[in-house]
Amino acid sequence: MSQNLLHRILDYENRADPYPLYERLRPTPVYQEADGPYVISSFRDIQALLHDPRISSESRNLATTATDPLAEAEGGSANAPEDPAGAGSGQLPPSFLRLDPPEHDRLRRATMRQFGPPHTPHRVHDMRPELEASVDDLIDRIDAQGDPGHIDVVSQFAYPFPVTVICRLLGVPREDEARFHTWADTIAASLDPDPDDPDPARRQHASRDARLALGGYLAELIDERRHKPGDDMLSRLAAATGPDGPLSTIELLTTAALLLIAGHETTVNLIANGTLTLLRHPEALDRLRENPGYAAPLVEELLRYEPPVQLLPQRTPLTDIEVRGTTIPRGASIWLVLAAGNRDPERFDRPERFDPDRADLTHLGLGSGIHSCFGAPLARLEAQIALTRLATRLESPRLLADPPPYRRNAVLRGPRRLDIACDGVRPRP
Repeated sequence: MSQNLLHRILDYENRADPYPLYERLRPTPVYQEADGPYVISSFRDIQALLHDPRISSESRNLATTATDPLAEAEGGSANAPEDPAGAGSGQLPPSFLRLDPPEHDRLRRATMRQFGPPHTPHRVHDMRPELEASVDDLIDRIDAQGDPGHIDVVSQFAYPFPVTVICRLLGVPREDEARFHTWADTIAASLDPDPDDPDPARRQHASRDARLALGGYLAELIDERRHKPGDDMLSRLAAATGPDGPLSTIELLTTAALLLIAGHETTVNLIANGTLTLLRHPEALDRLRENPGYAAPLVEELLRYEPPVQLLPQRTPLTDIEVRGTTIPRGASIWLVLAAGNRDPERFDRPERFDPDRADLTHLGLGSGIHSCFGAPLARLEAQIALTRLATRLESPRLLADPPPYRRNAVLRGPRRLDIACDGVRPRP
């Protein structure tokens, strides 16, 4: 494949700073190369398509004209990051975030009953003391290791925190993290439409094996919870009999897989990207240290400025649609570049500037429409607590490498490591 613009956006060499390449999409709001996907980069077009019932999130093969060579290289499935359980895997059917209404609505309602308003309105809010204690425990562990001159924020903080939280919420034993960590990494890697992958078939086979292993592991846990329920979401989902009826075993499996993996993958990136951004903007770090209430607008601006999910590489129009004067045919592949929309100068003043004091903190960092991030309230709270505690407890933190090494994934973009130093660790509040 030639070094066209889309190829360069996906090229790992540009992972540290893809934003100049996103800017090159702007003169052509509906961008297409050869017979590749239709790439949408403006805020208003992305938001409109995310709310358009003519746009399907399901894996479909309706195309009679345009095809997606990157998807073909992946065995015909360029799964969106919303479905870490893996639609089309041959092992688990799609999660509800890879389904269209009415099935999507039924499964999402049944799951939300156990997670948030109106049926369990205080579940996330009441987790705050536990989240703060978990963050402080991790920082205490860093302090106990006695080497503040070299801290990897990702492995020592940004990864273990959300993993601990989602395990506690779902009722997954924290000690099993080593098992599902490997599966989650393999599944997340399969979401990346890497045009330079020398063996995409091998990657897809590995992903199917990981999904099968994860499904078997969760099936055992669900069976345990049915016989010995606890105060966790797996137990509640397994026993639920709401107006939409109970979830079938396979629906429960796919939902549990979605919540387990999506419940930590993107939050790791959010915290790591946030730490990196604060260390690059010391005035924001100082302000957060002095005023913990600053965390809320700061995280919203962070979701705009450095979103953990950069693009959604699969949407399918169910009929011919027109966007900015371009007709996108039924069945074509549409890619929505959320990170480009978040820096759209038609929507934001000085979009390249990190500014938590913006009057309007709207963004696409958590999606929009019926498939907006299911765990958004929890992700926001985790990031607010994590970044505030790092700001208040680490003395004079500073980057050791900038840019840091990034994960290969162009969809789930975040540092693979984030090496920093500090002069010490303050006592926990």
